[in-house]
Amino acid sequence: MNKIAIFGSAFNPPSLGHKSVIESLSHFDTVLLLPSIAHAWGKNMLDYAIRCELVDLFIDDLDVSNVERCQIEEQLHQPGESVTTFAVLEALEQFYPDSELTFVMGPDNLFSFSKFYKAEEILSRWSVLSCPEKVQVRSTDIRNALIDKKPIFELTTPKVSRKLAEKEYY
Repeated sequence: MNKIAIFGSAFNPPSLGHKSVIESLSHFDTVLLLPSIAHAWGKNMLDYAIRCELVDLFIDDLDVSNVERCQIEEQLHQPGESVTTFAVLEALEQFYPDSELTFVMGPDNLFSFSKFYKAEEILSRWSVLSCPEKVQVRSTDIRNALIDKKPIFELTTPKVSRKLAEKEYY
């Protein structure tokens, strides 16, 4: 049975912390990176298309064959509404019927997991893995460094760093 990890995050922007989580998932056949299209708790984020472009650059920098960006939220999204983890997992289960799905989240989301839509049903139907960053770099660190005009090359991957410096998104 194919084992798929679904790593949901704002990826606002992708960081070396995200990279360290992905490196912990090497035992999965596939790792799907799932940028949230509309955050459930109203988190302010760069435009979804920009974050997807940054995730694609990030994946390119990772240079591993089992990581890809998942576009399921684009298919599920209704304007003005967030896409729930439950809806994502249910849709991916239809798309990958012969696979074992594991939803991966950072420890910050683990503490608020009970607030997730249908949290109990998620736990009963799919695996959930809380995976802490081994490298303590957060997207907030990158945004703050950019605002303060400080270098970010030690906080994210080269292509993401170049794109952020070039476009001045923050």
